Amino acid sequence: MSLKRIEQRRSFGGQQCKYNHYSEVLQCEMTFSIYLPSNEENKKIPLIWWLSGLTCTDDNFSQKSGFQSLANKYQVAVIIPDTSPRGEQVADDEAWDLGKGASFYINATQEPWAKNYQMYTYLTEELSDIASSLVPNFSGLESIMGHSMGGHGALMIGLKNAERYKAISAFSPILSPSRVPWGIKAFTAYLGEDQDSWKEWDASKLVKGANIPPILITQGTADDFYPNQLDETMFLENARAKDQAVEYKQEEGYDHSYFFISTFLEEHFAFHIKHLVK
Repeated sequence: MSLKRIEQRRSFGGQQCKYNHYSEVLQCEMTFSIYLPSNEENKKIPLIWWLSGLTCTDDNFSQKSGFQSLANKYQVAVIIPDTSPRGEQVADDEAWDLGKGASFYINATQEPWAKNYQMYTYLTEELSDIASSLVPNFSGLESIMGHSMGGHGALMIGLKNAERYKAISAFSPILSPSRVPWGIKAFTAYLGEDQDSWKEWDASKLVKGANIPPILITQGTADDFYPNQLDETMFLENARAKDQAVEYKQEEGYDHSYFFISTFLEEHFAFHIKHLVK
């Protein structure tokens, strides 16, 4: 594996790093960022995954949210993958909500996407192995969070791997991708017309599973994409029917931006730490 560190910056006592590597799963070069806390007391360090939204890269969260102060405060590592495969040979679309930057974190089955768009396997297997090797004194405990498309990804991955992730949280997530324009477009392209094949990637279906982790969701009421793309109805109905541990909060006047995310980020970090550090 050709893992190369291409950036390292000190931040709030820890190290904000960026790496490049060739992904065998995605068949292309990939970049990701990871924050490693100071760990002056040499404690076991848990890991939080952050998945970003449409059109984003690993830079958005690391440069806009200020999460590093919280990560060092709580002594937790944070890994930020890119949002899709990259490179000239990777299939793309002219639209901003399909192709590069818009993987929806699933494993595509349709051409021309299937060769490279295997993001679910990349995150849960290949990048997971890399992450665990980079975190000193890794405790083995993980949780997952994200925003918008990344909120969908965090919920979908967390629910499909309920035994692995101790908590899931999301800002403005696409909760029912099979029923909203963004998700219908992406799922049709990546998975085909058979909507039965969509169910395993849809959080509103997966939330009906057994022994799921605790979930925190925060949605701004002034979000331009709410409720058209971010409707919560089916997800919450299915969660309540199964008596799942889901806390859904609406925050008055907040939009879809990083101003919103940074405002409520400490609440989300505290939620994760409660379940990662016993």
